[in-house]
Amino acid sequence: MANAKVIQAKQEAVEVVAAKLRESVTTVVADYRGLNVAQVTELRKQLREAGIEFQVLKNTLVRRATESADLTELNEVLSGPTAIAFSKDDAVAPAKILNDFAKTNDALELKGGVVEGRVVSAEEIKALAALPSREGLLSMLLSVLQAPVRNFALAVKAVSEKEEQSA
Repeated sequence: MANAKVIQAKQEAVEVVAAKLRESVTTVVADYRGLNVAQVTELRKQLREAGIEFQVLKNTLVRRATESADLTELNEVLSGPTAIAFSKDDAVAPAKILNDFAKTNDALELKGGVVEGRVVSAEEIKALAALPSREGLLSMLLSVLQAPVRNFALAVKAVSEKEEQSA
C-alpha cells in the first residue's frame, strides 16, 4: 500500500512541474554545483524579490514532466545537479538575474531553458539576459514616440521666436 502512495505522490509532483513548465513565460535551467549555502540563499532572495520560483529538482522527475509538457528537447540539459527558475510574468527577469549571478559566481552555470514554449540554449538565455527590462523597453518606446512631438514643438517655438524678432 505504501508503494501506491509513493507512486501517487511522485505522479502529482511530475504534474506540478509539468504545469509550471506550461504556465511559465520563461524557465531557466542551471547547474548550481559549487555554490555555498550563503550564495544559494542570496540567489534565492534575488529571484524571490522578482517573483520567480526557484527549485532544485531531480532530473528524472523533470524528464517525466517535460514529456507531459511536450518539451522533451529540454532533456538534453538535464544532467548533474539541476535548479530551475520559473517565471510566469517577466520573460527577461530570470535570465537576467541568473546570468548576472553567474558572472560573479563561476560555480553557477546556465544550461538552457524554455522561453514562451520553445526550448532554448544557454547562449540564447544569455542573449535574453542582455535585453533591457520591461520598464527599460517601455522607456525607450516612449522616448521614440515623444521625439517627433518634441521636434515639432521646438520648430514651432523657433518660428515664433523668429517672428517676434522680426516684428
